[in-house]
Amino acid sequence: MLVRFIAAALIGWSILELSLYWVASDVHQTPVQIFPCVLKSIPFLFGMIALIKSKTLADWISDRME
Repeated sequence: MLVRFIAAALIGWSILELSLYWVASDVHQTPVQIFPCVLKSIPFLFGMIALIKSKTLADWISDRME
């Protein structure tokens, strides 16, 4: 459950960062650049991977804790 929560938090954080970047770019009348968008979408990628592999990741963490 904790692994899924962390994955969802990473996805939400990335979406929030991208939307704030877009709004700030719109307010300051500057073009949206690719490199900052790619950097801000990395947590989204990690969150999706963690969400897809959540069962395996949770089992691995529980084995390491023992």
